[in-house]
Amino acid sequence: MSEHTPIGLEDGTETVKALTHSGNFHVDETLGYVILHYALAPRGDLRGRVLADAPVDRLDFTRTRSPERIKAADIVFDVGGAYEPSRGRYDHHMKDKPLREDGTPYSAAGLLWKDYGVAAIRNILATPVDDDGLAAIWQAVDHALVLPIDQDDNGVAKMGKLSLADIVSACGPAWDTAELYGPDEARSREAQGFANAAVAVASHLVNMVDRVRAGLKAANRVMAAYDRADDKRILVMDTGMPTEKVIFEQDLPVVYVVSPAAAGQWNVKAVPPKRGDFGQRVSLPQAWGGLEREALAQVSGVPDAVFAHPARFICGAASRDGALKMARLALEIDASLERPVA
Repeated sequence: MSEHTPIGLEDGTETVKALTHSGNFHVDETLGYVILHYALAPRGDLRGRVLADAPVDRLDFTRTRSPERIKAADIVFDVGGAYEPSRGRYDHHMKDKPLREDGTPYSAAGLLWKDYGVAAIRNILATPVDDDGLAAIWQAVDHALVLPIDQDDNGVAKMGKLSLADIVSACGPAWDTAELYGPDEARSREAQGFANAAVAVASHLVNMVDRVRAGLKAANRVMAAYDRADDKRILVMDTGMPTEKVIFEQDLPVVYVVSPAAAGQWNVKAVPPKRGDFGQRVSLPQAWGGLEREALAQVSGVPDAVFAHPARFICGAASRDGALKMARLALEIDASLERPVA
């Protein structure tokens, strides 16, 4: 993160002139613009500002290669040939590229995220979080989104088809636009494309930030529920939320997760042997598979049993106690099965 006060963050009212290059655009400068939008002027018109058809706000954004305008701008990114953050210069196309600690070259987005990411996150979140929470969200987004963009933009590793990089590239006009429609129309379509790309990237960033925030909240609740559990193989959650990530990151011996599902129902879900895999650490009893209601209640001995999936990775009951009883019975039945001698 930033070791100095980035331009525009020391004063929340002064106009900041930000600039990136015109012409073909990629995901790194598109995300760079989005980061500055949320850090400096989150209530402005993200798309309209690009097209110059929105009311002027404190972020004066331009796409150009004019040396004079580059020199006059407060923040210049992905162009200009210099990385001097104290002067608002965030290019990475020099011989001596700015590098991450692991040696990965930064893209313009990575450099801006380093300085403006926390401010952007703070303005994105509807519910404030403390400094530790902001740092954790910044780190998670940096790892999951910004680092892959750094790698893609510098030719280290491609993000792949249907990635955010691919979506941004698809927003640009076709190569022969000027040939078919003339240079003025080509410039107009390029601006429209960048504006459309910025909207897509902004939506992705906002959703990612909020999901990371929610994931950190879930992690705390999962660990609290695990600490309370009498049988550490059964995790009982009072609210439905993602649990698998925490189970594997913390190497918890959880076999079944019990949590509320639809109104009037609680489910028992089996944890897979590896994160994201099919299969289960302990499958639900074979005799339950594919049964529903009365038939399942009779076989399982749980009066309010509702269903058991044929693949035996999930089952449910009408109450918390019923679902918890199904989880305990499943473990008892599994323990009673004869195991082959190794």
